[in-house]
Amino acid sequence: MLTRMQYDILQASGRSVAALLAEMQNEDELFSSANTLLRVEAFLLVIAQTLVHLPAPLRQRLVEVDWHGWECLQQLLEQDAQPRRAEVWYGTQALVPATLELIAKLRRQEPMWFEIGY
Repeated sequence: MLTRMQYDILQASGRSVAALLAEMQNEDELFSSANTLLRVEAFLLVIAQTLVHLPAPLRQRLVEVDWHGWECLQQLLEQDAQPRRAEVWYGTQALVPATLELIAKLRRQEPMWFEIGY
């Protein structure tokens, strides 16, 4: 059940990032909008923190996830380290979509990991 809740958190956070970026034309728009950037970074942190707490066997099945990239982004966001523009942009454009696709693929292949009663 925990894994299913984590999956739902990841999906909801990923959809929120996509929605916030939907109207933006480029990277500069995101970084010139302080409120949007703050919200995007908050969702990125939720995703990173949720990924850290996935069960080890599940993490091992997700070998294609850029775990190092997520770890670095999490540290930057938690420590409020600057500059982090490149890392945040990488998170929105590469980490989020790739990670969510890999987890969705695993869910289709091994649905028992994501069942409510598991």
